[in-house]
Amino acid sequence: MKRYHPLLVAFHWLVAIMVLVALVVGGPGLAELKNSDPQKLTALIGHMVWGMVIGGLMLAFLATRVFSRKPPYADAEHPTLKVGRKFTHVALYVLVLAMVSSGIGIALSADLFAIAFGGSEAPLPASFNDIPARTIHGIIATLLLLLIAFHLLGWAYHQFVLKDHLISRMWFGRRSS
Repeated sequence: MKRYHPLLVAFHWLVAIMVLVALVVGGPGLAELKNSDPQKLTALIGHMVWGMVIGGLMLAFLATRVFSRKPPYADAEHPTLKVGRKFTHVALYVLVLAMVSSGIGIALSADLFAIAFGGSEAPLPASFNDIPARTIHGIIATLLLLLIAFHLLGWAYHQFVLKDHLISRMWFGRRSS
């Protein structure tokens, strides 16, 4: 078997794109809007739904990963690469789930579920910055962006230095030769 299960491939790319959009567009876009701006609630609702979908897809990805057959690990010439591979993937999974969890923590602390989905007429808090989960959310976002960059460096190393075309394993096609 040369490739990952097609469902894993689909989850991988969908979650990757959604996480990047949330990090690059969602976070900075929300930060630009003042909490008193009427558009902030609409943007928050979109960000919350997007984040919850990411969380659900990530859980489905992990379940599929546990229960599907996978190709053997790629040969890495150096033991550090093997450790890096394992660390990077586990850390990506943990950080994505931690990001979703801290977002839920912000929503619970600020009563956003009632405001956004429950018909509460309460205004948004003046600021989210005094909510500890918000600080954690920002730290995780930074760590996640750094880890994604590290992951892309690993891909580039495999693609352009080792020239082993490892990326083809995480794409659609016949699973065996």
